[in-house]
Amino acid sequence: MDETPPLLGQGFHWQDLAEGQRFRTFRRTVTEADLIGFVGLTGMQEPLFVDATLAGALGARPVPAALTHALIEGIVLSGMAHGTGLALLETHIRARAPVRVGDTIGAEVVLTGLRPTSTGNRAVVTSEITIRNQRGETVMDYTVKRLLAGRP
Repeated sequence: MDETPPLLGQGFHWQDLAEGQRFRTFRRTVTEADLIGFVGLTGMQEPLFVDATLAGALGARPVPAALTHALIEGIVLSGMAHGTGLALLETHIRARAPVRVGDTIGAEVVLTGLRPTSTGNRAVVTSEITIRNQRGETVMDYTVKRLLAGRP
């Protein structure tokens, strides 16, 4: 048994993907700790995010769209590109509806582009990602281009 066993949790190499492939993520509930940790880390100390008694134009306890994006990106990367992702090249984010503390979010990923580079055994992979809350409402969608490694 000299053969090295496969690594658990390894992301996809670009050769394992095809345009049109679809994936869905696990869902995750956004917590008060997520919100407070994120605004503390980023400095987004807006009353909208840190004053639990404030119900502004977005209603009570919204979270920054950047937090929604970051939470889903973490889930997508851990399932799709862990160990194979080389770079985030571009992203275009569209916030569609507020996400609030207590909401549960998940995403659908559709691969819309796959372009091998001329060198380096890697490819630019483009995805459309749609984030929905527990009621099935689209709260955010975004397009992302990543550089993924090829099989060794």
